[in-house]
Amino acid sequence: MSQSRNRLSTGALVAIAIALGAAVGVAGIYGKQSPSGNAPAAESLAQGESAASCETDPDLLARLKPLARGEVAAMAVREQALGLPPLAFTAADGSNASLADFSGQAILVNLWATWCAPCRAEMPALSELQSELGDADFQVLAINIDTGDVSKPQGFLDEIGVSNLGLYRDASMGVFNTLKREGLAFGLPVTLMVGPDGCLLGAMNGPAEWASEDAKALVSALKAG
Repeated sequence: MSQSRNRLSTGALVAIAIALGAAVGVAGIYGKQSPSGNAPAAESLAQGESAASCETDPDLLARLKPLARGEVAAMAVREQALGLPPLAFTAADGSNASLADFSGQAILVNLWATWCAPCRAEMPALSELQSELGDADFQVLAINIDTGDVSKPQGFLDEIGVSNLGLYRDASMGVFNTLKREGLAFGLPVTLMVGPDGCLLGAMNGPAEWASEDAKALVSALKAG
């Protein structure tokens, strides 16, 4: 079912992100922004010791670049795919999980928290994207980084009727802090475009309209490889 009535425009989400960043001031969360408040991760920043080059087909990156436009124009498609450091979190059943568990599947990794207004506004659109394009070749992997127990994020998802994203969690915020050290995360939400080989193909800091035709075209190209 379309959830367009629950979604805000990208411009409105960006405005909320900027206001939230000014008001919250949580260490490391919206501590760094571009003037737009919707900043792609810079190529030169993601060069930490954990980073490694990947063998991703450069033609795929070339196909993705022109599709990072409109509602997803802030997705910074890389010139060369990047190996990500280990990212560990918990699955909905409480078991340990990592990006390696999704090998062979293209994924859109989205870090979110219930106290992040743009993150909350994105969830119905991410759910719609998963409903339309999610399959054995692609998945939206939304990872909640609320500290504390599971009740708050689970209650939020129940309230808005989102059940198809699962509740992957990292209450330690270790995933966010790892990406921050790599220069890939400046605030929330953070979205990574990861290929079936586990290599980073693009990154975005800030909200986007993930149920838009622009987003679906980008993800369809990611799926096609």
